[in-house]
Amino acid sequence: MSNEILYSTKFLQLKAFSRENGAKWVYAHRNNAKDIAVIVPIIKKNNKEYFLFLITRRPPIFSENKANYCLEMPAGLVGDINKNEDILSAIKRELKEESGYETEEIKIVSRKISSSAGLTSETSTIAIAHIDGSKEFENPTDNDGGIIVERRLIEKEKVLDFIKDFERQGNSIGAQTLSGLFFALFDK
Repeated sequence: MSNEILYSTKFLQLKAFSRENGAKWVYAHRNNAKDIAVIVPIIKKNNKEYFLFLITRRPPIFSENKANYCLEMPAGLVGDINKNEDILSAIKRELKEESGYETEEIKIVSRKISSSAGLTSETSTIAIAHIDGSKEFENPTDNDGGIIVERRLIEKEKVLDFIKDFERQGNSIGAQTLSGLFFALFDK
């Protein structure tokens, strides 16, 4: 059993894994990161809790006519800029860059979430960030190269209806987003 690099770019590799029976399984691999940090921002303000969502326009989704937009949470690569970056540092950095918020109230709730285990070796670490929404925050400057088109706060009690409506409009929902919401709603 071995891996063969079929094609390589700065950010991705296409690899083939030779299975026990000799068949090859081709998959995508991120060669510039050791993990993905996904953050579920829960913002408390005016005695209510809100989730912060990112509405993105991801080329693989819209170029294949799957959806125009995708519903996601703040997220990013771990170790893509600094090879020694740890997961907590990446979580704080991505939260600040993509939401404008900062907090020390971060709880890692899951590691090794696979978005599509048959397609990619990529896994994600899910963290919940509790944020005091009454504090001032910086407007985020990072739109991830134009990928992030909108940020939206949704009341916790209205999140299911919001997601269903977003999908009914022909949009996609990120698997890591649903995983994050699961842990945010049910992890104690």
